[in-house]
Amino acid sequence: MARRTTTPPPPEDFEEKIVGIDVEEEMQNAFLEYSYSVIYSRALPDARDGLKPVQRRILYGANELGLRPDRGHVKSQRVVGEVMGKYHPHGDQAIYDALVRMAQPFTLRLPLVDGHGNFGSLDDGPAAARYTEARMAAAALLMVSGLDEDTVDYVPNYDDTQLQPEVLPAAYPNLLVNGAAGIAVGMATNMPPHNLVEVIGAARHLIANPSCSLEDLMKFVPGPDLPCGGRIVGLEGIRDAYLTGRGSFRTRATARIESITPRRKGIVVTELPYLVGPEKVMDKIKDLVQGKKLQGIADLKDLSDRANGLQLVIEIKNGFNPDAVLEQLYKLTPMEENFGINNVALVEGQPRTMGLKDLLKVYVDFRTSVVRRRTEHRLAKREERLHLVEGLLIAIVDIDEVIQVIRGSDDAATARTRLMEVFDLSEAQATYILDLQLRRLTKFSRIELETEKAELERAIEELRALLENEKLLLKLVSTELADVAKAHGTPRRTVLLESSGANAAATSTTPLEVADDPCWVLLSGTGLLARTGSAEPVTAEGSRARHDVVVGAVRTTARGEFGLVTSAGRMVRLSALDLPTLPPTNGAPALSGGAPLAAYVDLAKGEEPLTIVPIGADAPVVALGTASGVVKRVTPDAPKTNDWDIISLKDGDRVVGAAVADRDDLDLVFLTSDAQLLRFPAKSVRPQGRSAAGMAGIKLGGFGRATFFGVVDPTREGVVITSSGSSGALPGTEGGSLKVTPYAEYPAKGRATGGVRCHRFLKGEDTLVLAFAGNTPVRAAAANGVAIELPSADGRRDGSGLPTTTVIAHVAGPPPASDPTPGGQTVGQDGGQDGEAPATEGAGPGGTE
Repeated sequence: MARRTTTPPPPEDFEEKIVGIDVEEEMQNAFLEYSYSVIYSRALPDARDGLKPVQRRILYGANELGLRPDRGHVKSQRVVGEVMGKYHPHGDQAIYDALVRMAQPFTLRLPLVDGHGNFGSLDDGPAAARYTEARMAAAALLMVSGLDEDTVDYVPNYDDTQLQPEVLPAAYPNLLVNGAAGIAVGMATNMPPHNLVEVIGAARHLIANPSCSLEDLMKFVPGPDLPCGGRIVGLEGIRDAYLTGRGSFRTRATARIESITPRRKGIVVTELPYLVGPEKVMDKIKDLVQGKKLQGIADLKDLSDRANGLQLVIEIKNGFNPDAVLEQLYKLTPMEENFGINNVALVEGQPRTMGLKDLLKVYVDFRTSVVRRRTEHRLAKREERLHLVEGLLIAIVDIDEVIQVIRGSDDAATARTRLMEVFDLSEAQATYILDLQLRRLTKFSRIELETEKAELERAIEELRALLENEKLLLKLVSTELADVAKAHGTPRRTVLLESSGANAAATSTTPLEVADDPCWVLLSGTGLLARTGSAEPVTAEGSRARHDVVVGAVRTTARGEFGLVTSAGRMVRLSALDLPTLPPTNGAPALSGGAPLAAYVDLAKGEEPLTIVPIGADAPVVALGTASGVVKRVTPDAPKTNDWDIISLKDGDRVVGAAVADRDDLDLVFLTSDAQLLRFPAKSVRPQGRSAAGMAGIKLGGFGRATFFGVVDPTREGVVITSSGSSGALPGTEGGSLKVTPYAEYPAKGRATGGVRCHRFLKGEDTLVLAFAGNTPVRAAAANGVAIELPSADGRRDGSGLPTTTVIAHVAGPPPASDPTPGGQTVGQDGGQDGEAPATEGAGPGGTE
């Protein structure tokens, strides 16, 4: 059953009074009180120590708890409870949020709290206070140092039961170093962090030159130094902020373009703008890609870890310009953001907007006051101690009489009075003597007291000199600042870039997609593929690459295709767009910047790359030669598949050479392992389809095998290079006998004949370990790409070679320039091994001519 409650009647003498108020006036007064509370007690920092009240109370509370850097961490909840219970009458979550921000290295340039546990990241919040631990950081000790020396005033806490500092002594300009952000009523502050060394340098310059200009100070502080690094683009707004207290600048992520895989380029982001997290950037990129507003991105990965820091990898699609994609990212994503500076802080209890010089002047004046008060406190302490020491020395001199006076007194008060009268002591000195322990009355104690007296007098003299000389006081302030910079300074992290102020990304004219411009595709002897950045011909001197030998060159376009011929008689379709672009090097391509062929083609065991040729409807005819002496000219038709056979090989046979041969006046050349050379006109070999097996090229005798096949222009100068050795030696272990002979020394013969002898074997030699025929100039290289100097072309066609210890792995003639005939030829070795497997990039030194 529910109870009925009744309101008791008012007493008989009760008289109801209704007070009329003006609602408008009441609202104004209430709002002003609320505004005052927010501005002065919550949102705005003090210009002297750069701290908001909650931050100041956290550091003071932690200092009172003894949470110094050399002691263990305690639960963050303990610090929060101490601050909330004694100093800060607000919720524990607000206190913990402030503590977390003071511990985050990506928020403050010089963190004030040393946190242990999950204190959050740019994308995620921290763990609860019961899970994390905290203590004061080394920089926090600089903020509270001197609190026990009467350096600042103390004020009552919210319930008048405790005292708390009105401001912390602050041994460095914390407001400029760590910045500040807060929204009050009708005003806000937003100050970026700066470099400690730079700010202290400017403060010391201001101390030495009070009338210095803003330009002088900006020589020390050129701009903000953000905790996460990045780049600041445009310094005009920074100067405005340093002059008036208001301005803006653009922060931009630090990114570089590099090869993510041999076939793909990517953008690696290592630093982001201030307070921008990688997840925020990734989400924005995904939204833009899905909305078709951002093109050219193939994949997005966050590879960040503690060892390497931020690693945001953006993979670029083939055919798109990475520089243009990066500009779009700056324009459309948080990888570039604007920071508005609003230097509002409390000065003498009033909010003020200040420039760089005003901020430094307020701090220097405050720090000078702190040092002066500290000096006065130390002087008073030392004078007080000196007074006691002097009295004690008097007592030690007449110790017997002192003891007699004390023993003859009825009580301590009488003894104090008689000591003061007999020895002319002050009350403090007499009290100190009465409290003295007898063990201090030894001869050694007297020596100690006299030494202490001398030291005290010297210290008092120095302290008085500081107080009497303003220049000495300022010099001490400057010296202490220099010591702080030396102990806690770090190098600048943020790069400052000049700019006209316009958004560079918005005004860029860089095309997003790679233009289909003419270029050259190059294949090196060590199996590196690359393309040039222009259609300029690779001249004969260009074949003397800074690394390696050009064994194949195809003129195409950036979006064009070309074919790779392998020893298995296979043609593989490749795209020039997938290849890395070589930087211009005055006609000498740096092939060490190419990508390994293995990244583009999967070759079977024993299958080796030979050369590259054009493909397509208008491609020239390609000539092939096999180890069994078969020759074939293939018509340029190409199927739509990625690879196809261009010759039908018999079991055990393999292609030893391939080159473009679309003119009937060219020579086709075979060289065999038993030192036979056959040259015959290309017109004697009719072009055939892809499925044909070819026709007889050279007649082989005994156990001989064709080790080289190439195409030579008989109307131009050419050479034949042969090197003999033993078939029992391991390949590449001995140089053999090397001979270079003019190509004109060898007569032309008919196809399918045995040819003529091109090299005479010496004792112990029975095979050619190297054979080459081609137009000059010719370049040779070792297996690692290092250039090898060849002797001049002379000697008889059937003579023996000169002994050499150099092992030649690759030989090539000039790449095609204006002449449509390709000069790059593959190199045949013993047993038909005419190409080396792809070597490691940069295996040999570059720049060898």
